[in-house]
Amino acid sequence: MLPLRRLFRFITPYRGLAVASLVLLTALVCLDLAIPRLIQRIIDRGILAHDRAVVLSTALLMLGISALSTVIAIGNNVFSVRAGEGVARDLREALFLKIQSYAFGNLDRQKTGQLMVRLTSDVNAVKSLTQISLRIGTRAPLMMLGSLVLMITTSRELALTMLPLLLVTSVLIVFFIVKMEPLFRTVQSKLDHLNNVLQENIAGVRLIKALVRADFEEARFAGANQEMTSRSVQVMKFVSSMTPALTLCVNVGMVVVIWSGGLEAIHGRLSLGQIVAFSNYMLSTMTPLVMMTMLSNTWAAGLASARRMTEILDTQPDIVDAPNAVELSAGAPARIDFSDVCFAYHGNDDAPVLRDIELHAEPGQTIAILGATGAGKSTLVNLIPRFYDATSGRVAIAGQDVRTLTHDSLMAEVGVVPQESILFSGSVRDNIRYGKPDASEEDVVRAARTAQAHTFISELPQGYDTHVAERGANFSGGQKQRLAIARALLVRPKLLILDYSTSAVDVETETRIQEGLEAERHQRTTFVVAQRISTVLKADRILVLDKGQIVAQGTHRELLQSSPVYQEIYDSQLGQALAELPSPVAEESRS
Repeated sequence: MLPLRRLFRFITPYRGLAVASLVLLTALVCLDLAIPRLIQRIIDRGILAHDRAVVLSTALLMLGISALSTVIAIGNNVFSVRAGEGVARDLREALFLKIQSYAFGNLDRQKTGQLMVRLTSDVNAVKSLTQISLRIGTRAPLMMLGSLVLMITTSRELALTMLPLLLVTSVLIVFFIVKMEPLFRTVQSKLDHLNNVLQENIAGVRLIKALVRADFEEARFAGANQEMTSRSVQVMKFVSSMTPALTLCVNVGMVVVIWSGGLEAIHGRLSLGQIVAFSNYMLSTMTPLVMMTMLSNTWAAGLASARRMTEILDTQPDIVDAPNAVELSAGAPARIDFSDVCFAYHGNDDAPVLRDIELHAEPGQTIAILGATGAGKSTLVNLIPRFYDATSGRVAIAGQDVRTLTHDSLMAEVGVVPQESILFSGSVRDNIRYGKPDASEEDVVRAARTAQAHTFISELPQGYDTHVAERGANFSGGQKQRLAIARALLVRPKLLILDYSTSAVDVETETRIQEGLEAERHQRTTFVVAQRISTVLKADRILVLDKGQIVAQGTHRELLQSSPVYQEIYDSQLGQALAELPSPVAEESRS
């Protein structure tokens, strides 16, 4: 029950609705419990006494109670639904905000499909649990306790004969509920896996078609689908055994009441009306138990989902502001210093990604980073905006350790163009000014021109008002990269990080982008992660990474003379092309 207690804070804002729902529910139970007594009155004082007036007046009273019960039940449903939907809304928002607060390290350990299930299926399960608890889930135990008390007042002897059966039924219910919660948790885990497979297939459908892997993915999805189906069938087989078992208990109870009550009536110790009333109260005691078992799958699913959501809400972000964090001055120069920095993902010191990084970048400089795949290039630049924290050593901007700065003030001075260019649904203009919604049209166009995006935007049917499809599906890879660069430039960052940001554009366009950035280089410090050596030829300093270490650094000309690794990269990309050129031209390119 711990997860539910942790989630009670989401019910607190709706305690008024919850209390009103429970008050109406209590009134409804009291009215329902009055019906068997009125039936007893009709039989004993009306039918057996041949008193038509008693029969008529009691029947009218029962009709009035039924009508009032209907109105109260509607009110109870309205309040419980409003409370449940409110809790679901707040849970979704809390989960969404929590995920937004996660650092890159937290997101690395989470799967997209799992997070989607938490915000959809799990939230709906807790919503159902809340609504059921304010309706049938509370009505059933109240009805059972009230009926039990009235059974005792009707006939203590008959009530004692029913006590063992009630205990057996209660034990059965507890057994089923305890067993079902972990079973439903396994079903939700299978749903996580199914959603992960589905999300990967939808995201990579173009690649799947291109590589003709539809049959393989169909088999993978079918396997995940079958796993969930098999586990669901297993759970529902267990659940379906509850109702017959409890129905048997109810039928045994009816036999006991009729047999024992008949013997009592023969000896004149019970009236016919009392037997009928007792039978109704017995059904009012047993039927809620059956209802509770039928609803136990809802409770079990809700408990399992509550536990899974609590795990998300209790996860602490890897990156948080220090208690005494200060803001980075808006006018601070973007001087970057790496001092003996080492980094390993998830604290795995046995497999460091970066080792002994010493780097100093002055304001206005362009620092390029080259290296083989997996050398740690992207990881290095991700330490600057504190997407990750260095395992050891110090990363500083303007002389201040980034761990002592507030993350918002740090990111206000940093513009990042990641490897994957993400666009959002909306217009082209909205995507460019995503980081600065109040940007003027002039600023939007300026950023687009620098990123070499203005020309193709102007050729679109609606220009800057052109709609962007989901994930930018109506734009090419190169167009998305240019829009992403424009988005980063619009905020006029003091520090610009370009992580493979021109990998999908042609060399001519890349050259024009570099010229545009060069014209504004005095305004910012720029880090460029690249695979193509043509991207970094004009950088003030080029870092060559190999297996997480800086093995060489300098200008293009210096590295050609001193770094075998850089020479190898250069020859593999440009050497063959230069060999085919006239000697004077080739020599000029090498210099």
